[in-house]
Amino acid sequence: MHRILVTGATGQIGSELVPALRARYGAANVIAVGHKKNPASELRENGPYAALDIRERNALAELVERERIDTIYHLAALLSATAEADPQLAWEINMGGLLNVLEVARLAHCGVFHPSSIGAFGPSTPRDHTPQVTIQRPNTMYGVTKVSGELLCDYYHHRYGLDTRGIRFPGLISHKTQPGGGTTDYAVEIFAAALSQKQYTCFLQQGTRLDMMYMPDAIRAAMEIMEAEPARLHHRNAYNLTAMSFAPETLGAEIGLHIPGFTISYQPDPVRQAIADSWPNSLDDSAARADWDWRPRYGLREMTREMLGALSAKESRESRPFHQQGGGQ
Repeated sequence: MHRILVTGATGQIGSELVPALRARYGAANVIAVGHKKNPASELRENGPYAALDIRERNALAELVERERIDTIYHLAALLSATAEADPQLAWEINMGGLLNVLEVARLAHCGVFHPSSIGAFGPSTPRDHTPQVTIQRPNTMYGVTKVSGELLCDYYHHRYGLDTRGIRFPGLISHKTQPGGGTTDYAVEIFAAALSQKQYTCFLQQGTRLDMMYMPDAIRAAMEIMEAEPARLHHRNAYNLTAMSFAPETLGAEIGLHIPGFTISYQPDPVRQAIADSWPNSLDDSAARADWDWRPRYGLREMTREMLGALSAKESRESRPFHQQGGGQ
């Protein structure tokens, strides 16, 4: 990878992947691409940034040619709950956008990273230690686009020799970006609520166990799979990936070790609860471990400690008077 383009750069993954890529490959060599959401100053000021609607293939092709791109991280998509609210738009963006990226990449001879998700599974999939290769019959539009995306990337690899690679991400937890319409967003919201209110009302019911991952592990995985030797990759576009599996009350108990008196209550959202109930409890990621040496670095304990520490520090900075933050004369 020498010249990299990241679509969806203002989203949860992209806003942290872009700085990591710039640190490794040079800021000038990583072009961040967003659409409607205003980019953080870090994205715009520390390297190239472009505004683009992923549904506009010609504009994408022109950008790839002008910037001499050889690798595309395609992250632009609607997430699970948002996609259920507007399934037609979700298909247009998630599948139409992916097709545009693959076609542009085919003609420009680019490598492509496209993330899949635990949403690619469905209620008929084995729930525990879900195998790498198993039945996939999702009952959400988000899941349908993820399965279709896996297959489409496979097709472009086998039909055209395009270097496509991907990961089935679990729920992702970050202290740097706000949740963006996903079913696992509670696992991000709960930390800020614990610090500010010592109470959180969860939109998933007690006992809803799902796979999760701390964002630094997710960013590292996205980079590692693109740097892996091609000959080792037996499941190019859909590697199961996980780091931890827990239910809301388990996370709440861990937070309670750091914030005495913290309580969690439950008010399930029918839409997101139904989505969560169709997803696996835990994934078997042994294929990723064998093929490209995947190993998570964060478990529940390490992630919780770091999340609370980072958010506490951020809260402290924001509460200080402006002159104490070194921001003015």
